[in-house]
Amino acid sequence: MQKDLGNYRKSYEKSALEEGTISDNPIELFQKWFYEVEASDGVDEPNAMTVSTIGLDGFPKSRVVLLKKYTYEGFIFYTNYTSEKGKAIANNPNVCLSFFWPNMERQIIIKGRAEKLAENLSDGYFESRPEGSKLGAIVSDQSSVIPSRQVLEEKLKALEREFEGKEIKRPDFWGGFMVRPVSMEFWQGRPNRLHDRVRYSLQDDYHWKIERLAP
Repeated sequence: MQKDLGNYRKSYEKSALEEGTISDNPIELFQKWFYEVEASDGVDEPNAMTVSTIGLDGFPKSRVVLLKKYTYEGFIFYTNYTSEKGKAIANNPNVCLSFFWPNMERQIIIKGRAEKLAENLSDGYFESRPEGSKLGAIVSDQSSVIPSRQVLEEKLKALEREFEGKEIKRPDFWGGFMVRPVSMEFWQGRPNRLHDRVRYSLQDDYHWKIERLAP
């Protein structure tokens, strides 16, 4: 079986990225782009991002998760610490995050180091989740092999009975990671494949080096 995809072509013409019009701090440019994507109403989940890790088997692996918060310090998401991604991060905290917003012809690639979020911050976010999401986090031994979906559903029903009318506390194996960026690359599609690529590289705790890359 084969299918030639060579004729899938698109001309990128919606915007440009010029060094003279951007902030010295990449988080501020990220915020500007994120707000513009939200306002465009063309992406269902603008906070969906790809998280890439190096697994214990030595292979890279990417999966889509939801960004839950960003600050000048970094980007926060939540997961099961005993999952495949959680174990990979514990073994090698160097990760890559990427956002692709096709309606705006934009992409952001972030290299950084992941670290566990403070327990009180993970507690606070867990408390804000719907009850079903809280129980789902407890039910799932994420990334482990299970015999059937029915097993999950039965475990969920048992937990619903167990916690009926009770407070559901965050389990120790579930919480947040903050990815502190060391490099952020902004990609804006342009005509004739001469795309704009601007990279910020962290020089110290406060200063970023800005460079234009060939497309």
